[in-house]
Amino acid sequence: MQKKISGLSKILMFVAGLLLATSLLVPIWSIYLDAPQYPEGLSLQIWAHKLSGDVDIINGLNHYIGMKTLHADDFMEFKILPVIIIVFAVLFIIVGLAAPKKWVTFLLVAFLIFGIIAMADFWKWEYDYGHNLDPNAAIKVPGMAYQPPLIGFKQLLNFGAYSYPDTGGWFFIISGILLLTVFIIENKIFQKKRFKRNNVVALFTGLMLLHSCGKSGPEPVKLHSDACESCKMAISDGRYMAEIITKKGRVYKFDDLSCLLDYTSGMEPGTIKAYYIGNAEKDNELFDATTAWYISHESLRSPMGGNTAAYTTKEAAAANAAKYNVTPANWHTISQSALRTTAP
Repeated sequence: MQKKISGLSKILMFVAGLLLATSLLVPIWSIYLDAPQYPEGLSLQIWAHKLSGDVDIINGLNHYIGMKTLHADDFMEFKILPVIIIVFAVLFIIVGLAAPKKWVTFLLVAFLIFGIIAMADFWKWEYDYGHNLDPNAAIKVPGMAYQPPLIGFKQLLNFGAYSYPDTGGWFFIISGILLLTVFIIENKIFQKKRFKRNNVVALFTGLMLLHSCGKSGPEPVKLHSDACESCKMAISDGRYMAEIITKKGRVYKFDDLSCLLDYTSGMEPGTIKAYYIGNAEKDNELFDATTAWYISHESLRSPMGGNTAAYTTKEAAAANAAKYNVTPANWHTISQSALRTTAP
């Protein structure tokens, strides 16, 4: 009789199958375009069966440089990929329920081949769209191609192009890692090194929790390296820096509160998910700008002349305000004052 996989492996395979099935409900990959004329950027989400995001705007830009427009109906992959995902998800779950050990090896090899073919096909798709340009396009740059990066960043004229896995893509990656883990467990590869199975559970539970939580809180600022989104100066003073995160997940950093307020005054309402400000009492620590208390005085001498310091509590702001004979202000007062100043 053929041996069945262990109880732990069954759980891991079942979870991997559920993750694959769930990937049909969320985007698998994202391409993000960043340019000065689009402060919020443009995004293209690639699902297993469709495209979403700023597709119409991107198609309009593609027309000027001679790229083909993007239409889901033009991609046979959107008809095939959901079927392949469902087949793998079902096989993962079947293996988790009742399959012999040898199926694990077969699935690992098949899933690896599928991943390689999928990424190669994606690269070919990007290559064709970036190189096969209309010779009658309005904008022609000799020798220029517009192929986005397979993964990572690439500069395309005045656009910065970012390409990375979206939620569904991470589900694929985690599923593959879980499958590899089952293969390792069932073949006892680390048995001689006293590899403990509960370490596997802890590792991958942590991995999934980390992904499910997503990015929360501010992104750390690299002083003297990161540039202010507004004035383009290097951010040099951690006590006065600021940051916003948009609802699309874009992070913008500033070297002064005045730069943040000036930059965001031209953004559409509801665009920004979170505001952060530097703690005046600590160097290079960001906290929620909307809960901060502020004092403004010319003696503070912040990098771009905003001359406003932020404190985590009203009491701390009041204690420092007394030194300058000023009154602490909350976020509403500070932000509305900036809007009145910049209004035409």
